[in-house]
Amino acid sequence: MNAFLQRVHHIDTLAFLWLHVTKRFPYRKSIRWISHTGDGHLYLVVALALLLLEPVHGAIFFWAGLIAYGLDVSLYLLLKNVIKRDRPAMKIDFYEAWITPSDQFSFPSGHTAAAFLFACLFAHLYPLVAVPVYLWASLVGASRVLLGVHYPSDIAAGALLGTGCAFLGIYIHSLLVGL
Repeated sequence: MNAFLQRVHHIDTLAFLWLHVTKRFPYRKSIRWISHTGDGHLYLVVALALLLLEPVHGAIFFWAGLIAYGLDVSLYLLLKNVIKRDRPAMKIDFYEAWITPSDQFSFPSGHTAAAFLFACLFAHLYPLVAVPVYLWASLVGASRVLLGVHYPSDIAAGALLGTGCAFLGIYIHSLLVGL
């Protein structure tokens, strides 16, 4: 690891420990619930409901979302398996996460990427709900740090990944529809 990445990891670890050692959040059930809203089921239900019930933007949301999620999952898996950053519980001897993560590596946060992708699509097509969906996506990201399975920079990277894939999905969809 080069000096810059070592410095980022050191700062991340300090921020992580500050949250978990000095703040000790007692809201495990609510944090778990928030995290579970980002598991993926919500995205499918909302996308199908919009496709079937919303004639103005429902199809755009569904198809642009499908393209964006395809890009997101591909890049997420590539980054996870190339960077191979261990989760906090693997690196910090005295720490145990509140949940068991679905995989071994932490960078980037897939929950956060998917939540920000969903929020970007939603805000792009339904701007009146931009603040609540971005707030929700931010809470999903924060919950992953509070549950002890991600460092803060994993969340930032996930937010950037999801946002970028959302806009790329919207752009590619507009090109395909324009043909």
